[in-house]
This record gives sequence, structure tokens and C-alpha cells, in this order.
Amino acid sequence: MPVFSMDGDYIIGGVFSIHHYTHTVKHNYTTMPEPQMCKRSIDSRELRLAHTMVFTIEQINNSTELLPGIKVGYQIHDSCASVALAMHVTFQLSNGLDPVFYTSENCSQSGMVMAIVGETGSTPSISMSRIVGSFNIPQVSHFATCACLSDKQQYPSFFRTIPSDQFQADALAKLVKHFGWTWIGAVRSDSDYGNNGMASFLDAAQKEGICVEYSESFHRAHPHSRIQRVADVIRSSTAVVVVAFVAPGDLRILLEELSLEPSPPRQWIGAEAWVTDPEMLRFSFCVGAFGFGIEQSVIPHLREFLLDLPPAKVAASPVFTEFWEDAFNCRLGKSTAIHERVCDGTEDIQTLQSPYTDTSQLRFSNMVYKAVYAIAHAIHNEVCQDTNSKTQCDKFTRIASKQVLSQLKKVNFSQNGYDVSFDANGDPVARYELVNWQKSESGSIEMVTVGSYDASLPAGQEFHINGNLTFLRGVTQVPLSVCSDSCPPGTRKVLQKGKPICCYDCIPCPEGEISNATDSTDCFPCPKEFWPNEERDTCFPKPIEFLSFDEVLGIILAAFSVGGACLAIVIAAVFFHHRTSPIVRANNSELSFLLLFSLTLCFLCSLTFIGAPSDWSCMLRHTAFGITFVLCISCILGKTIVVLMAFRATLPGSNVMKWFGPTQQRMTVVVFTFIQVLICALWLGLNPPFPMKNLAIYKKRIILECALGSAIGFWAVLGYIGLLAVFCLVLAVLARKLPDNFNEAKLITFSMLIFCAVWITFIPAYVSSPGKFTVAVEIFAILASSFGLILCIFAPKCFIILFKPEKNTKKHLMSKNPS
Repeated sequence: MPVFSMDGDYIIGGVFSIHHYTHTVKHNYTTMPEPQMCKRSIDSRELRLAHTMVFTIEQINNSTELLPGIKVGYQIHDSCASVALAMHVTFQLSNGLDPVFYTSENCSQSGMVMAIVGETGSTPSISMSRIVGSFNIPQVSHFATCACLSDKQQYPSFFRTIPSDQFQADALAKLVKHFGWTWIGAVRSDSDYGNNGMASFLDAAQKEGICVEYSESFHRAHPHSRIQRVADVIRSSTAVVVVAFVAPGDLRILLEELSLEPSPPRQWIGAEAWVTDPEMLRFSFCVGAFGFGIEQSVIPHLREFLLDLPPAKVAASPVFTEFWEDAFNCRLGKSTAIHERVCDGTEDIQTLQSPYTDTSQLRFSNMVYKAVYAIAHAIHNEVCQDTNSKTQCDKFTRIASKQVLSQLKKVNFSQNGYDVSFDANGDPVARYELVNWQKSESGSIEMVTVGSYDASLPAGQEFHINGNLTFLRGVTQVPLSVCSDSCPPGTRKVLQKGKPICCYDCIPCPEGEISNATDSTDCFPCPKEFWPNEERDTCFPKPIEFLSFDEVLGIILAAFSVGGACLAIVIAAVFFHHRTSPIVRANNSELSFLLLFSLTLCFLCSLTFIGAPSDWSCMLRHTAFGITFVLCISCILGKTIVVLMAFRATLPGSNVMKWFGPTQQRMTVVVFTFIQVLICALWLGLNPPFPMKNLAIYKKRIILECALGSAIGFWAVLGYIGLLAVFCLVLAVLARKLPDNFNEAKLITFSMLIFCAVWITFIPAYVSSPGKFTVAVEIFAILASSFGLILCIFAPKCFIILFKPEKNTKKHLMSKNPS
């Protein structure tokens, strides 16, 4: 029997879960089983939804614009939240409602169901849709959100005015990600609604990088031990956030179990099925819960219609009688028990606090309202025509439910400020309100709208928060729910073995690499000329290092260089002042002055090695060094040859001095120096030295140095100097025992030994010294060899000139050494 019914030209069916449970029938298989009956508590909200359908149809019948002159009837049944009973009433609605079988063609159609509104749950709706889909009877649900119902291959005649769970799952995943919660728990109803909704959410969560510690399913019909186990999992988990895709009846049982034993505070995130259910607000430990709900609405005159329950109307309806008796705890009519009170007429439904009378939000009532209007518009488009600004409808037009189904796919209208249309999957545009459970000043829990979600907006703009938020325990601070703390810049994430991707360790970036973002999965190297700071989150330019005049080492070497040059000038001055003395004249004064000049240049050329290298300084330092040293060695070589020739000239009959006179001595110096000039010219012409930033020696700093350009040119310059030095050393050794009292060959021998020793040790020191110390080693070798030459050759002569003038005589210089 229908709960509410009214005859009409076209009938709309309705199926609602007005009761919670069915009467269990025991089958003995010997007699016909009794018909299933709804029993136990009545769902006031479902009763309001069913009565909203009645209100909407009566509003349509009173309209002069929609279906004018046509009376729409209804047949509303109670499925009692039972799949079996939902299928039973669906077959009743599909089979037709006429008690008489008409054989003529002009049979009455007053009993044909054009469409069905319902059901509330996804599982009953799936069962109903499989039946009515075979008969092309459209079904418009106001509350079935399972994403599976969008499959037109399986459910071709299914529509809904409430968005699919797919949109809600995406919105919930974005909400969780927005607050930085990457470690969550998940519970769901063990039903099509819960399983499919949670599957959609988990897919969306995975795309957002959210990990799930546990995912538990349960149903109110499961044993208590199953409910208890789910509650224990929630209590013992490390995830603070719990996402619940649960029907209100199921969650009520779970929250009652959780309330028995205090558990750590949990941040509940809910689906619209329970997060907007006023009856759930009594669980105060869920304060701070978030969830997306259907938008609030206002339906004019609905409250007056719902509260219009005179005694006669209540007594005439068994369901209203049951509602009245439960709401006011009395019995209509004669009491059957001593403790039961008889309703005396003082009951006032205007003051009754019940989901039936609560019209403050009207979220799902509006879904019923839009569903009925959508069906009415589909019928209107099929049987009515607009002519001359006037609508004419023929109530005798015979239409089939298939035609209504076709028109329902095209409806697009606005009613009471609400747009109604369906996409190719029979789904409406997804719009939600973000609901937050907040504690009011009176201490009660109330639902507060703090944001919105509109799937029709461009990507990234769907989600908005525009209110003050409250989280678990009623605090305003966002709780933390992560498996691992965020990795700061300068570190990278390394996944923990065998755990989800949200569980990781933070490893410092390797040397030379940085990460400048939180939770970076990789570190990246700095550019070649940059190096990380201590925190390894920023790259800074490497300091450029070279031997400069500002540092201690550069100052010391420059001081010795200038000092050596000054010493050479002083000695030259002394020699010039005593140029007529025997010791100066005996040692070839012309070559001596040229040698002092070249030594001055040798000291000064070391200054070109100090300071920032440039193109000109790089070319100058090596060529100047090579040429001045060859000039110096050439002079010494000339002096050595003069010593040997002078001794040979004292032998009887010898005339060798005429072959190595002053002209030949000058030519010797010029020729030897010209060869070095030629080598340097080739070096500079083919592949000259150039300034270079050396990044290989040190990781944290740049060495600005002169690259050799051609290593062959560099070693040719050094090799030529070495060749002349060795040749000079050999000649000096041959002349060291000549019989003069003052034999300059001995001094040259010592000076060349020092020179060769310095430059032999220079080679490994030069190759192995890092950075600017390479330059320092080269300067040290120049200075050491230059000081060795000037001290060994000129110091003894200056000592005699200045402190032993008695030995500065021709007789003393020409005397033989004692045997």
C-alpha cells in the first residue's frame, strides 16, 4: 500500500525510506509467507522528503504556466531502507496501477507511472534502476550519490538532482590537501554508497599525494565485534584525520561505540550523508568536523504545508499517526496500556523540535523539489504547446514513459532560483557548501557554512573558504596529520622501505647540491660557479681567489721582489762608483752591468705574477720571466767563457781572446736572448696564456689563474733556460780551479748550483701546488734563483770593495792561490 497517493492525469511514483527496518518473516516453506512490513522507528527526515514531494506536486497542479489544466497524481511508497522492499514497490509501480484491464484502444491512462522519484540510498536505487531501466521508466533520485550510477550502459534511465560522489570525492581530497593532511584514516559503509564513494576518494587522494593508514568498512547489520574492531583501529592509529564515507545510520553506531571509551581527538571529514544530518550533532566529540553538503535552500510556503497536520489528516494517515505518537509520546484513540498517555489535543506541532519540522536548511528537500519539477517539465514538453503566448496542454494525449525519458534528458530550467539540468550521465552541476561543526556560545554544536565548491569553475578555482574555521577540540589551529614531518629546504625525501610514499626520512643534500623547496624529492647541483650555503638551500657565487697585493703572502713576495731589485740597483751603483777599481775592471764590467740590469728585471718580473690575471698580464708574466732569465744566464755564460778564454790567453802562443772579444761577448748575449724571444713569440702567436677560472682544484672557491695556453711553449721556455743554466754550470765547473787568486768561475759555480737546485725542485712543487700557491711557488723560484745569483756573484766583490779595499788591487787579483 502506498503511504501517500492521489489520482491524476499523469502519475509520478515516489520511493522513500520512511522506516528504518522491516519486519523479519520466518519462512516455514509450508504456507504462503506474509508480505514484508515496515517496523520500528520512523525516519522524520524521510517523512519530510516524502511530504515535500506531495507539496511540490500540489504546487505544480496549482500552476498556470506548468502543465495548465492537467492534474498530476502521485503514488509514494515506503521502502523501509530495504533492497527487497524497494524492488517490490518498484515492480508495483512498473506494472501499472489500474485495477481493471482495458481491451479497447482508448483505455484510461490515469494509472500509468511516468517517472519515479527516489530512492534515498544508493544500493536500493541501483536495484530499482535495473528494473525500471528495462521498461524505460525514468528514475530521478534526490539522494543516491554512488558514482556507479553515472554509467548509462547499466543504468540508462537514471537521473539525479544531487551530485555524484565522484565530485564529492574530488572535493574532499582537495579539502584534505588544502590543510596539509597527508596521513589519514578512512572508514566507509559496507554498501554500494560507501564502497564506491571511498574508492573514488582514494583515487582522488592518491593523485593529491595523500596516504591512507587504514581503510575499514562496516555496516550497522554487522556483529558488534566488527564495529568494536573498527573503533579500536581508529583509537590506536597515528592518523589524526578520519575521512568517513558512511551512511548516518551506520556512523551513529560507530560513534556510540567510540563514545564508550575516550580516544585521542580525531579530525572528522565527512560526506554529505551524515555531516549535514542534525541528528548527528549530539556527538560533541566530533566538534570541528568538516564536510561538503548540498547547498541550503529556501522553498516558500513549504514549512506551512508540513505543519498543516490537523487531527483529521493525522488520523487518516497511518504514517502520520505513527509519527504523531512517536513525536509526542502519546496514543491517538484509546490507550492500550496503563503507562501510555492518550493524546488530548494539546500537542503543538509548531513547537516540535524534529527533523520533520526543521526547515532551516532544506538541503535534500530541495533535491526532491527539483526532481519533481524536472519530471513535470519533461511531461510538459511532451504534451503541451506554446501558441500565441499561451500554453495549451492536452491531458488526453497518450504518452509513454519512454517519451518522458527522452524529454528529461533535455530539461534546462530555473525554478525558485535553482537551475536544473542534467549532463550526458544524468548528473547535475556539482555545487557544495563546506560545512564545519562549530560550538556555539550556548555550548551546543551547530553546522556553519564556511566555504563552497563549484565543479563548473575552471580548474584550481573550484574550492573557496570564506569563513572562520574550527578544528578538533574546537580550536582554530590546523592540526597536524602526517606520517613524517615535512623535509625542510636543504634536504630531500627518501621513502621508508615497505611504507606508503608519505612516510619518508629527510636526508641532507649531498655536497654541492641544494633543495630550495619543502618536501623536495631531489636535490639539484648548483651552477659551476656557485656553491651551497651551510643550510644547502641557496646557491651563492663561489669566492674568486688569486694571489693579490692585499694578502700577507702577496705583500711579502712583493716586498722581496722590490727589495731584490733595489739591491741590484745598489750594487750597480757601487760598481759604477768603483768602476775604475781593479776588481770591477777584472770582471768584465760591461757584462756585470748588463747582468745587474737583467737581475733587476728578474726581480721585478715577479710582480706581474701578483694580482688578478688578465689577458695582458698572463702573456707578460711568462714571456718577461723567460726573456729576462735568459738574458741573465747569457751574461753569466759570457762571463764564464771570458774566464776560460782569459786563462787560455795567458798560455804561450795563444791568441784566443781575439776570437772572443767584447763584440763576440755582446753577440753571444744577443743570440742566446734572441732565441728565447723567438720561442716566446711563437708561443704567444700560436696559443698564448690566458686568464682562466679553475673550478677543479677546490669545490668551494674559484681559482683565477693564467692557463698556459700551450704547455709545450711553457716547458720550451723553461727548458731553454735550463739548458743554458746547465751549459753555464759545466763551463763554470771546468774553470773553478784556475790559478788566479780571484777566480770568478767559483762564484758562478755556486750561483748556478743554487739556480739549478731551485728550478729542479720547482718542477714537482709547481705541479703539485694547488691554486694560488702555484703562482707563489713560481715567484719564490724566481726570487730564490735571482737572490742566489746576485749574492753568489756580487756579494763577495762588494765586500772587498767596501770592507777590504786592500785586496782591491791588481797585484792581489793576479797572485796565485797558495798551494
